[in-house]
Amino acid sequence: MTSIRILLVDDHTVVRSGLKMLLNAQPDMVVVGEAADGNEGIAKALDLNLDVILMDLSMPRGRDGFSSTAELKKVLPNINVLILTMHDDDEYLFRALKAGASGYILKSAPGEELINAIRTVFKGEAYLYPTATKRLIEGYLNFAEKGEEDSIDLLSPREKEILSYVAMGYSNKEIADRLIISVKTVESHKAKIMEKLQFTSRPELVKYAIKKGLIDFDD
Repeated sequence: MTSIRILLVDDHTVVRSGLKMLLNAQPDMVVVGEAADGNEGIAKALDLNLDVILMDLSMPRGRDGFSSTAELKKVLPNINVLILTMHDDDEYLFRALKAGASGYILKSAPGEELINAIRTVFKGEAYLYPTATKRLIEGYLNFAEKGEEDSIDLLSPREKEILSYVAMGYSNKEIADRLIISVKTVESHKAKIMEKLQFTSRPELVKYAIKKGLIDFDD
């Protein structure tokens, strides 16, 4: 039987040890490497012949799971990255999927579910924990029902305000100064705007803002 070759990327040694014991006990799995942060994970992924990378999201040192996953998919487009995290949060889920993750599962999940998730992504299929799948479908259906003409209603008043400034070419610092908020808050709002409108670039935002009449060039 061919074993699924797995790399563990998590900053907690105890977590990696527990996962290694669980996975190596499976007849079709073997942990061939461990890494404590994203940078180390990327380096090992390039050296090892891997099938699945089990990736944590929150790693204080080095790269986090989002940027690591995105980088890995650039250099190893066929690699299967399964996110294993404590974050039961839609924003984390969407960011992970956009980065190229093949699956998303919570650390609170039973061992049997994790094993099933690994086997699922190994076969080239996507895996999401049950409640995440339900929320993802509901979110898509709600967006589809609203349609583009009503998509502006997905944005909060503050997000509409920030969108207008972004479209007019203001920098994050300039927007923060005008609204008396932090640059980090501006960046967070911009990320949520892109997520809600399903855009990936600033030109899309500009075009959308013009279409919706959000740009005031007399400001």
